[in-house]
Parts: sequence; C-alpha cells; structure tokens
Amino acid sequence: MQIWLIRHGLTALSEAHKYQGVLDTPLSESGRAALLENDFAQTVYHSPLLRCRETAALLFPSAEKHSVAALREMDFGAFEGRGWWEMERDADYRDWVDGGCVGRCPGGEDRAEFSERVCNGFSELLEQARERNAENLVIVAHGGTQMAILDRWGDPGRNYYEWQTACGSGFVLSDVHWPERLDVIREVNFTR
Repeated sequence: MQIWLIRHGLTALSEAHKYQGVLDTPLSESGRAALLENDFAQTVYHSPLLRCRETAALLFPSAEKHSVAALREMDFGAFEGRGWWEMERDADYRDWVDGGCVGRCPGGEDRAEFSERVCNGFSELLEQARERNAENLVIVAHGGTQMAILDRWGDPGRNYYEWQTACGSGFVLSDVHWPERLDVIREVNFTR
C-alpha cells in the first residue's frame, strides 16, 4: 500500500511565518489558487482543522472524506498567531526554544504528547487500511503531523525538523516493512 502524507495549503498565518497550531484558520486566496485537483483517491482522511478540510476538498473533490481528531497540529498554546520575532524577548518562548522546542508550550502541548497522539491515530488508520486491503491511504494534515509520523517510522531517517515540507507538499510512503518502518518512496507537490 502507498501512504500519502500531504500538508495543507497556504494560510495567511503560514504566509506570514507565524505559529498556527490549533487555530482554525482557512486557506488564503493564494493557498486555494495554488492547489492542483487530483482524482486518484477514493477516500481521504484529514485533520478536523479548516485548512485541512479545505485542502482535502480542493485536492480530492470527489473523494469520501473523514475527519480524524488525532491528526490535529500541535497545540502551541500562547505562541499561536505570533511569529518568533514577536516573542524573542518572551521568557517562556526563549525557554521553549532553548530547550529544543520539545517542552510544553504555555497553555499547549509538549512534543512527546503531540507525537504520541498523532502516531497512535495514524497507526490505527494504517491498520484499518491494511485490513481492507486498501491500495492507498491518503492523509491531509499538518507539517507537525508529518514530522511526528516520519520521525518515528520514516526510512531513511532524518532529524525531526528535516521532515518539514512546504504547504501543499508531502511524501509517498510504502508500508512493506510496517510496523518497523515506513519506506519513503518520494516527495510530492500538489501546487502550481
């Protein structure tokens, strides 16, 4: 089976390089215009956040769509809606960055609990798809969602942050060696 991990299209916050997290932001006009319609997926799973629902609808208009709460982006708490340059003197933000961005964001999640949530949800989806003998598993979610899944199972391995892709892009994976690993077949881009 092929697994498609696709990051949502551009939003105003992603264009401004600000933390988005669980803020329920829509795609920007340029984000909607950049996405290319596809027809290879009959079923698409997506994060419940608006930017992912819109991306799934634009990329795969005729596919059946299912919202999966576990695929939500990391909750960045007090950092959401803000850019790093706006917080460079914020003690909580400095502590988080100086700690490798793995600790708990004030009012949000830490990376370990975020990754556990995402990976548990992904594992369930993959097992269900395998039981159905599905040809593919298509997921439209977030950069953080991709990073969590690929940090745990992606082969060849990379640093957590090296799995980040541009909006509207992602990876195609193979489940041949599941549950030990997911083989990266190629990177994909669904934008003009």
